Amino acid sequence: MPSLSEHIFTFVRHAESVGNAENRLQGLADYPLPEKGQAQALALGKRWQAAGVTFDHVIASPLSRTLQTAQIIAAQLGINEVETDPIWVERDNGKRSGMTWEEVQIHYPESDFINPYGFTAETGEGDWALYLRAGKALHSLLLRPPARYLIASHGAILNAVYSAILGITVQPSFQGARFRMHNTSFSTFHYDYSRHRWRVQVIGDTNHLTPEMF
Repeated sequence: MPSLSEHIFTFVRHAESVGNAENRLQGLADYPLPEKGQAQALALGKRWQAAGVTFDHVIASPLSRTLQTAQIIAAQLGINEVETDPIWVERDNGKRSGMTWEEVQIHYPESDFINPYGFTAETGEGDWALYLRAGKALHSLLLRPPARYLIASHGAILNAVYSAILGITVQPSFQGARFRMHNTSFSTFHYDYSRHRWRVQVIGDTNHLTPEMF
């Protein structure tokens, strides 16, 4: 069990969805998990079960790909309840949501300069809006009692959360650090209230995946 002054946060990107398999920019477009994605989530659940890892709370974005991922892992660990919270949904990609990457390049080709304070594809979240939401999502966790939390979410919002934890600010044109996250990769951070200090345990772990699962 964690000490009374410490939170343990484990963030997991959802398993491969139908949208991933079709090379789509998903955003808020909702796609379930095919067999491969279900196998990825089950592999992670089995890994944690074998290692004796468990969680006091499981929280998921309500989109199908994240909720299914969390439910599969929770079932493997004998955890009955999965909370959903819309603050953990993926970036709103505006009018690009659901398009294939080829369609995006036709309809919304990248410009030489991307304003982080503007919108994505006319109506979606820009980088600054995403970063602010990530900060609110992280703050919502820190307001909870110290415990072991598993949060199932999405690549863009998790990138912004990790940046907020590490003090990395938003820059124009997608400059700066980016965290590579394969489907079902997980990252663990500890927050010590007594020292107001973050400790990075691991970022982007995929050791539960076999080569055919990538």
